[in-house]
Amino acid sequence: MALNKHSSRLTQDESQPASQAMLYAVGFSDDDMNKPQIGIASTGYDGNPCNMHLNTLAAEIKKEANKAGQVGLVFNTIGVSDGISMGTSGMNYSLASRDIIADSMETVVNAQSYDGLIGVVGCDKNMPGAIIAMLRLNRPSIMVYGGSIASGKYKGRKLNIVSAFEALGQKVAGEIDEKEYREIIKASIPGAGACGGMYTANTMASSIECMGMALPYNSSIPAENPNKLSESERTAAAMKNLLELDLKPKDIVTKKSIENAIALVNALGGSTNAVLHYLAIAYAADIEFTLEDFQRVSDKTPLIADLKPSGKYLMEDVHGVGGTPAIMKYLLENGYLHGDCMTITGKTLAENLADVEAMEFEDQDVIFPTDKALKSSGNLQILYGNLAEQGAVAKISGNEGLVFEGKAVVYDGEQAANTGISNGEVERGDVVVIRYVGPKGGPGMPEMLKPTSLIMGAGLGKSVALITDGRFSGGTHGFVVGHITPEAQEGGLIGLVETGDTIAISAEDNSITLKVSEEEIANRKSNWVQPALKHNKGILFKYARSVASASEGCVTDKY
Repeated sequence: MALNKHSSRLTQDESQPASQAMLYAVGFSDDDMNKPQIGIASTGYDGNPCNMHLNTLAAEIKKEANKAGQVGLVFNTIGVSDGISMGTSGMNYSLASRDIIADSMETVVNAQSYDGLIGVVGCDKNMPGAIIAMLRLNRPSIMVYGGSIASGKYKGRKLNIVSAFEALGQKVAGEIDEKEYREIIKASIPGAGACGGMYTANTMASSIECMGMALPYNSSIPAENPNKLSESERTAAAMKNLLELDLKPKDIVTKKSIENAIALVNALGGSTNAVLHYLAIAYAADIEFTLEDFQRVSDKTPLIADLKPSGKYLMEDVHGVGGTPAIMKYLLENGYLHGDCMTITGKTLAENLADVEAMEFEDQDVIFPTDKALKSSGNLQILYGNLAEQGAVAKISGNEGLVFEGKAVVYDGEQAANTGISNGEVERGDVVVIRYVGPKGGPGMPEMLKPTSLIMGAGLGKSVALITDGRFSGGTHGFVVGHITPEAQEGGLIGLVETGDTIAISAEDNSITLKVSEEEIANRKSNWVQPALKHNKGILFKYARSVASASEGCVTDKY
């Protein structure tokens, strides 16, 4: 097998005695010196169910890679558990971790001159981080998702990670007692795997499979399903084929394949975080893909999956009705996907799906046919207005209604909002404003799952809206608008809103408007003083100084 011609490594070159000596020291044979070296990057670590099994999976992939005539070399990079850090100052590190993952994978593979990269990933930011690295490197690469978690059970109903957050809101509202709250917490997450709904992890995994950078069925096979480990052999064989074809990420990730990914996100009711991550992926791939492209794809893609957080079902149920490929085949046959896009199998998307069994609709209500779609267009909507001159992202499933107008209740930061909501400061008809939590102001654009879960748990989900320059968890649902740009820290109008102001939000004309006179806005602007950054050293300081806006994907290598 020929080495990847894009690698800088020259094996058996007498000018590199030290590197050869190093490789002999780690166990290389003479034959190994002429084999492709494949970096296997694992985000596995003990402290997170999404990632706790990934090192085992990486070891199995290494074993199969070696059998397939490659030399698998496992290395590790970081991960941040969004579920554990949610609602704490730790969440400020979550989005930053995406770029640390990308930087570290790029660093190791380039420094060691590996011929290819296999990313073994789990929690939300792992996947876009790996894909960004693969595009920067542009060497044969495969993403392997560790799979989603099984559902928990309590009193006959299925539980998941969001059940735990919403139970807190129910306890605060007096709907459940401390004992029941604790029982729900203990039962919500039964073992290994990423959060089970169509939250960010499953959104990114399924859409990356649709984009062509993961093998068929990789996203929908659950973490603890026996078939997950058996994917290792398929992965090693696929890498061998990629090396022989010299097929690289930039041959696969194109504007059309990103459109495929975004179509699947909308069809499944996926996370708003997909907007941030695909803007960053497009940037890494040197592809022009803007907020307007997201809206264009959303406008023509129906929402056909009844998945949590807005619906009833989990990723394990998607697996039960045929998996991600069955949904993709249905979308392709109905004109919602580009079938001619190349994938890591060396075949086009249409060729991959040709022998997949067709989706059956009669005996299941997880996925609906397009003529019975839950919504005629996608759930991701891009909003503009004086509150979001550079754009904002709403997740509208249709359950929340399409128009909301109410009085602002303003909080400078998530903790203040959590306290205010818990203390009953938010009433029906209000628009909760959480600001100074953007990419620079947060810093790190933390997710607002705890405030939205408190609102849901208190029974206000259909009567309160929430807007923020921060992000939302993929588990968030309700009438929510995030990614408001410009952010408050940069002088955006969201930083000038006062409690009692009227805010109008419309998913009919995709607008978000502060109903305050131009004269009053000008007066407030003249009195606004930019706050100092919250950190003056360390990773969050570096992040705040380098990060681009949410409308540019929060990339850290643009300026």
